[in-house]
Amino acid sequence: MTAAQITAIIALLVIVVDIVVRVIAIIVVPRNRRPTAGMAWLLAIFFIPYLGVLFFLLIGNPKLPKARRAKQAEVDRFIRESTHGVEQVSDDTDWPDWFEGVVRLNRNLGAMPLIGHNSARLIGDYQASLDAMTDAISRAVRYVHVEFYIFSYDDTTARFVDALGDAVARGVEVRVLLDHIASRRSKGYRRTLRRLTRMGVDWRLMLPVLPFRGKYQRPDLRNHRKILVVDGEVAYMGSQNIIDRSYNKRVNIRRGLKWQELVAELEGPIVSGLDAIFATDWYLETGEAPSREELIPFAQPPAEQNLDCQVVPSGPGYQNENNLKLFLALLYAAREKIIITSPYFVPDEAMLRAISGATQRGVHVELFVSEIGDQALVYHAQRSYYEALLRAGVRIYMYRAPFILHAKHFTIDDDVAVIGSSNMDIRSFELNMEVSLLVRGASFVREMRAVEDGYRRDSRELSLEEWMRQPLRSTVLDNLARLTSALQ
Repeated sequence: MTAAQITAIIALLVIVVDIVVRVIAIIVVPRNRRPTAGMAWLLAIFFIPYLGVLFFLLIGNPKLPKARRAKQAEVDRFIRESTHGVEQVSDDTDWPDWFEGVVRLNRNLGAMPLIGHNSARLIGDYQASLDAMTDAISRAVRYVHVEFYIFSYDDTTARFVDALGDAVARGVEVRVLLDHIASRRSKGYRRTLRRLTRMGVDWRLMLPVLPFRGKYQRPDLRNHRKILVVDGEVAYMGSQNIIDRSYNKRVNIRRGLKWQELVAELEGPIVSGLDAIFATDWYLETGEAPSREELIPFAQPPAEQNLDCQVVPSGPGYQNENNLKLFLALLYAAREKIIITSPYFVPDEAMLRAISGATQRGVHVELFVSEIGDQALVYHAQRSYYEALLRAGVRIYMYRAPFILHAKHFTIDDDVAVIGSSNMDIRSFELNMEVSLLVRGASFVREMRAVEDGYRRDSRELSLEEWMRQPLRSTVLDNLARLTSALQ
């Protein structure tokens, strides 16, 4: 066989393999995937076939392993069957006519019930929230449960971490969950783990990517939750991680960036709901099955306020995008006002239609975002939606530099609010494990409105006229980033 014939055979094989790959991609890629994501993956595979296939094999599956999802479903089934009648909610005659349907939706998707007789306090100062959590830990007598996306021992968090060690020393059970990849990327990761170990804290990594130890899943599926529970009596949740306000990154320090957060301090029966999220995640990471009391105590005495609260877990361990469905339901339910705060706002088509539909039926809609970004790709993808939002009548407020508005919450009319770890972007809807808290209560919404008023004072409003003067290079970057955001 001549060299020319060998070359011709190799060329033919390459063409056949290429055709086979493309045909298989058309069959496999769109299955159980949103159309935009399917189209983005197909374009990647067709234009850069070998790299496209490699990346699809690495990050193409947006769900956690089947065994883990089965465990999540098992726990959810137990919670759903065991919590009938524990609600003790306020007088439902005062509820908006749509609220019961939203509660039922959350119950069916995430298993957690709506619980009444709770109190909540919002903490918007970064150091004040750390101090409040530290003080709560210092009063612990039974246990402390800590679960954060990023957990780092540094000068800012030293008092918090030391309080955990003091709790262990006086006989309190202290368990810590921290996301593997996110915490590992933070300065002082190994020092943090050594510190926890030395103090006797029982710590575990969430969603570890350790293939040589048999622990592996798609590496960008992360646990983004932020929860602290002390003695089952007080809990903290929201957007803030346990790390310095600059995230200890040189580029952030050089730019003078500071993160602006919002944390909710909770008392009452709903604390048990957040503790159940921690117990479930501990079980999923360690195999240590939670007790019935860890999952469904709900026996705390009524708190001072009378807030109805419902914990809404979401993420790639569930069949559905629980947080997205909650957000869409509330956007369609709104009658007067929607105010959204999201540092990374990259909506899918359904959310964009829900927002534009709200403005078209006369609902006042505001969106708070940061004037500058810390993640270039997400920042530009977010900007690609500004024109459509402004034309739809959404008022966009840009929180002034050097602050990154990292808080994640929104209010619907004057009676319902959501706060938690979830951004309004495709990553939070599909790839991150998140926790949100649905709250019904005028007092809580009034407190949230005060926070929003503060944002408005520290922001500048973006007009359509200003936006249309953006240079062409910015528009190109924004649109390219928007395309890549669909690769989920």
